[in-house]
Amino acid sequence: MKFTFSLLIALISIVSFSQNSFSESDAKQIIDTFFEGFHDGDTLKMKSVMVDSLLSQTVFTSKERVPKIIEGDMSEFLKAIAVRPADQVWEERLLGYQVQIDGNLAHVWTPYEFWLNGGFSHCGANAFTLAKTEAGWKIVHLIDSRRREGCLD
Repeated sequence: MKFTFSLLIALISIVSFSQNSFSESDAKQIIDTFFEGFHDGDTLKMKSVMVDSLLSQTVFTSKERVPKIIEGDMSEFLKAIAVRPADQVWEERLLGYQVQIDGNLAHVWTPYEFWLNGGFSHCGANAFTLAKTEAGWKIVHLIDSRRREGCLD
């Protein structure tokens, strides 16, 4: 009887824990939702997986070969997506996902190629930081790299 009760408690704990866990698949779905909105020009869909105060940055090397980090303005980025002309096609092709999760924190690394109106523009990697909030898992930080060399190897 004591063994059966202990086994029952252990099974309930395992089931309860697994229902609250955040998986690699869950993290990928958040990133996919972000890019579905990006490609469709649906900023509400993008916002559904972002915190309001999302920090964004870009790293690149200038023409003078100087490394640069610039702060992004997410509201301006979303505005540009919302008013993008219908004849302008932005396609960010994700080349893979590397997901790391620890408790209420996750990191998703996605190498990419960016195509504008069917022509190659640049490549790089996105580094998304996700965190569990009261509203669920959200993107809290996005930093990307951009380059034109060594992309289509």
